[in-house]
Amino acid sequence: MDFKDMFESKYRSILYSYLKESTEAALYQGQKFSRKAMEHHISPEEIINVHGTALKELFPDLPQEVFASLDFLLEVMMDYGLAYQEHQSLRDQQFEIRSEIEIAASVQDNLLETKIPKIDELDIGAISIPAKQMNGDYYRFVQDQQLISIAIADVIGKGIPAALCMSMIKYAMDSLLESRVYPHHVLENLNRVVENNVDSSMFITMLYGIYDSEEHTFTYASAGHEPGFYYQSSKDTFSDLLAKGLVLGVDPNATYHQYEKKVEPGDMIVLLSDGVTESRTEEGFIERSVITDFIRIYQHLPAQEMVKNIYRDLERIQNFEIRDDFTLIILKRKV
Repeated sequence: MDFKDMFESKYRSILYSYLKESTEAALYQGQKFSRKAMEHHISPEEIINVHGTALKELFPDLPQEVFASLDFLLEVMMDYGLAYQEHQSLRDQQFEIRSEIEIAASVQDNLLETKIPKIDELDIGAISIPAKQMNGDYYRFVQDQQLISIAIADVIGKGIPAALCMSMIKYAMDSLLESRVYPHHVLENLNRVVENNVDSSMFITMLYGIYDSEEHTFTYASAGHEPGFYYQSSKDTFSDLLAKGLVLGVDPNATYHQYEKKVEPGDMIVLLSDGVTESRTEEGFIERSVITDFIRIYQHLPAQEMVKNIYRDLERIQNFEIRDDFTLIILKRKV
């Protein structure tokens, strides 16, 4: 017999047993029955209706007010039941979306994964932490003999659209094999790709550079990206790694200037996204000097340990609430 067919008689039996015995065992039977009713999509108002009918049969002499109160409860629960069903539906949808985002984040990690080059003359550290599940920041290394190309980018936007933009940038860069050694050409080509394929409300900042491990020069160009730092070991000073250039996706005819730095032993190049410089405490945004102070504290460590420790310290001063995607890269020429 179907559960719904026996529902009324079974409920009446359990109710009578509990009213007669008032034991934990009888109450437990009621709890089991309620779970079974949920499995068969029995609504709360159906249970109240059956409860009222059972009371009339078991106790016909109860005051009429008791049955009237059940009628009132039945009306209340009808609206409640509809709201509850809607709530459950939204929860199911939310769970489905969350699962899809987790899968998308995993796919993004695999698509954008990049290995940090290992060479004798240069120590490289990199860390990229998304503020949410999907990362709107991007960094990539490509090693071609003595040349190491380095890209760091930030989509002005968040979530899945930003992640899709980053995947597009990655594959566009992979297609620029011949011009990859000229940073300004890379940005000009990528700019046209972005302008043609990305919604006009989204823009991308980017810094692209080439480190020559034989000449020890860093050649780079910027498309409106957050300025990095250059540490000059001989003077023990930091300076901004300034470069001018329009963000990607604004003007298809934009051109970009190329810059070059000579990197001496002990010198460092620090590249970052605005999630680093826009770290916030209770007093407001931190000064750029806070970042260079942390670099000084950890400069005796390997570059990967440096970026990890700096991230932890900036996370700590923000009460562990990272509000924007965080990407930090340090290139340190070995002494």
